[in-house]
Amino acid sequence: MNTIHVAGGVGVADTAMASYDAALADANLHNYNLVAVSSVVPAEATVKRVERAPDLGPAGNALTVVEARRTVGPGDEVDFREGGRAGAEEAADKRAPRRRPDVAAGLGWATGPGPGIFYEVTGEDPEAVRDRIHAGLDAGSSLRDWDLPDRETRVETATAEPGRYTTAVTVAAYGESEPIL
Repeated sequence: MNTIHVAGGVGVADTAMASYDAALADANLHNYNLVAVSSVVPAEATVKRVERAPDLGPAGNALTVVEARRTVGPGDEVDFREGGRAGAEEAADKRAPRRRPDVAAGLGWATGPGPGIFYEVTGEDPEAVRDRIHAGLDAGSSLRDWDLPDRETRVETATAEPGRYTTAVTVAAYGESEPIL
């Protein structure tokens, strides 16, 4: 049976990419070329929560993943590829200064007798992230009309460090890595 390892990490560095790399290193997933997929768990897979991912093959290989990632940086800069200024939705002026955001990145998974699903969410508040994960798992299983009674979540959090970039990641790594070439 194939195993999907769910690991998470936090990284702090002087650039957004370096903080992301450090967060992946914290999860032991920094030496792979990550290939993102949508969020379906194959029926023959077992999902296993781990502190750090085990060795999944040689450095440079491709590794199939589902990933939740949030980065914040100096001056409350947010990587807009991740959904923009989460938490500013209710602000009268979305450019208005506000408190320095925390980072939270979470995955939830629902499994049962057949295939399952992952649901990924990012934000500032870990409890709000968990609530959105649960709602997403409910919606995803209902959409597919699948009975998915076994559910878990993992949320990585960090307080953003002033003057530097902070990234939180939670990654589901599918099986072993594979050669690219």
